[in-house]
Amino acid sequence: MTGWEELASTALVGTDRRPYQGDLLDAAAVEVARRRAGRKTGAAGQRKRTPGEAGQGEQVPGAAGPQDASTEAFPGASPEAQAAPAEERVAVGRRAAERLVRIMGGEHERLLPEWLAAAAATGRRVPPYVLPELLEKGRRDRSIRVHLGVLAGQRGRWLAGLNDAWDYLLEEPTGETWELGGAADRRAHLRALRTADPGQARRLLESTWERETPDDRAEFVEVLADGLSMDDEPFLESALDDRRREVRQAAANLLTRLPGSRMSQRMAERARACVTISRKVIAVEAPRECDKTMERDGIRPKPPRGIGERAWWLQQILARAPLSIWGHPPATLLKMKIPDWDAEVKAAWVRAAVLQKDPEWARAMFGWDPIADLLESLPPDEQQELAADFVKKHDLDSQLIMVLGGVSSHWREGLATAVLRKIVKVATRQPWNLGELVKLAGERIDPALFPLALSYSPVESVQQVAALLRFRADMYKELHP
Repeated sequence: MTGWEELASTALVGTDRRPYQGDLLDAAAVEVARRRAGRKTGAAGQRKRTPGEAGQGEQVPGAAGPQDASTEAFPGASPEAQAAPAEERVAVGRRAAERLVRIMGGEHERLLPEWLAAAAATGRRVPPYVLPELLEKGRRDRSIRVHLGVLAGQRGRWLAGLNDAWDYLLEEPTGETWELGGAADRRAHLRALRTADPGQARRLLESTWERETPDDRAEFVEVLADGLSMDDEPFLESALDDRRREVRQAAANLLTRLPGSRMSQRMAERARACVTISRKVIAVEAPRECDKTMERDGIRPKPPRGIGERAWWLQQILARAPLSIWGHPPATLLKMKIPDWDAEVKAAWVRAAVLQKDPEWARAMFGWDPIADLLESLPPDEQQELAADFVKKHDLDSQLIMVLGGVSSHWREGLATAVLRKIVKVATRQPWNLGELVKLAGERIDPALFPLALSYSPVESVQQVAALLRFRADMYKELHP
């Protein structure tokens, strides 16, 4: 009997009738990994196995005997790569793991990122038997990788070292330090240090800046968004000369949030040369060229398809000019007449509100163009108030879904009630149009409000929301027993 056959037979009969030495699920995890995902080998010149492939006549080793699954070896692997290191973190509980399996199996699968984030916050890891499928999902979906470096534990990294398809995991944060960690660990370290001591984080980055890769430099600059101040201005100004465009763009975006920066003042001069405000009229003359100094300050010379060059340059200049230069509140400016370039100016003000994270401008521009990005500049309570008002006044369409998608979870009672009311209203006329709104409500409303949804209406779609909220409420209880 092969190792796999013994595992399957024991699982079917039960360990009460057929005692098994070791952890049956751990041993099965190794076999699943070998059969479903392939592996790297340590022997020189040996071909990598494809997923599900086994050599002809090869016995798949099980965990029969006293050997623990954490020390199982892959045939052909180098001795150094054979044993999985001992785990340092405790696994989540059985019920939490079972729910993860259900989610990965397709039951409310859009909740997977939320489950992973909530589990990572507990400081625990996932059990070994879910690793093959979870790592495979991470291979296909980059958005869920952010917490896998911690949740996969030592066994997950061991598996990633044996399988090229999963080696992305080796780049995810694990808790290592600035000096020893990979790119993701170093970003996480810099981010934590930035929260505790912004100046020290910037000085640490400056000390290694010339040795960093272009990709890392761009991502490290973005970390400085937290705790941003004029103390960062000299470093960011120098980053405008970086060879990599992404680095220059990231630096320019942060300098735009500093009205006193040299770059912001240069943009202010350019904006004043383009715009004149007199009484109730805003006269605009778009720039006629994009010179090298403009490019250094983050102005991209080539416009996207469908936008003219002058319109493109104008929008970028106005978006990066300090909003304080206009001398009037945004509500007043929006009432003024703009004979030429009206749409371009207002689109630039939307972008400026987003880049500069100005709540007053974000609030005003949301009334002109309700896009989700503007909500990020507002505190969570105000986000929900604006969104609730929008839901009450707006028909169900893609724009409403996009606005709600930009509101931070967990939605409280005001927004929750507005959305449930909209669901009941639409259910009587267009029930076929409710699918995405029902899912979004179930995924974003505070799960503690499931009794509210349950009692709100007997309409089937509302009960679907209640069921999903109950699912999430149970999910959190299992992760915090």
